[in-house]
Amino acid sequence: MDFMNSEQMLMGLGASELRRCGNAVADEFIANRLAESTTGEHRLMESICAVDNRRAARRRVVGNNGAPGVDGVKARELPGVLNRCWGAIKTSLLDGTYEPMPVRRKTIEKPGGGTRDLGIPIVQDRFVQQAMVQVLNALFDHTFSDSSFGYRPGRSQAQAAERARGYIQRGANHVVSIDLSKFFDRVNHDRLMSRLAKRIKDKRVLKLIRAFLNSGIQLENNEIAYPGDEA
Repeated sequence: MDFMNSEQMLMGLGASELRRCGNAVADEFIANRLAESTTGEHRLMESICAVDNRRAARRRVVGNNGAPGVDGVKARELPGVLNRCWGAIKTSLLDGTYEPMPVRRKTIEKPGGGTRDLGIPIVQDRFVQQAMVQVLNALFDHTFSDSSFGYRPGRSQAQAAERARGYIQRGANHVVSIDLSKFFDRVNHDRLMSRLAKRIKDKRVLKLIRAFLNSGIQLENNEIAYPGDEA
């Protein structure tokens, strides 16, 4: 059974109820409905695998293009991959046995000097990640600060600049720039998973997130490094 997407859930509420609730309460309602079935089971993975959600994920990954991962498969080849393999992919997601491939390391120059190491997943893993993000956004986005604009759906750099302009007009005259060096390389995985588990109750989803965190990196010499190997 495919679960409803966010828009279908909102339609079921009714216009008058939505006006009374406001966006924050409506978002909380969506999050709860995505996370559980009518029997109270934790069925978040079923929402991730739902038809509309995976179609949107496929469009996003193909549209973003991007470089191939370790298997050399290009983004434009994703529809063919899914036509051939979706049954097996879905089964492994639902039974909690999906195993991501290592990411391919690519080093790029930073605009302000220095370099940054990127990890490029295979397109199949990018599709699975995108399908997860679309559902997890409904669980988490409404809990974030209203002053946060980075990497959030419906928010942009232009909106952040407009907010900053408003602060200046109200008399603010200091700007503080903070950057966490190598945050994604150094973030504590156990603490991260503990935080995620406070809202994600489907253990299959938590296991999959952990699998992506531990999937490894293919180095330039084709060796595979895993978290902690280069510490």
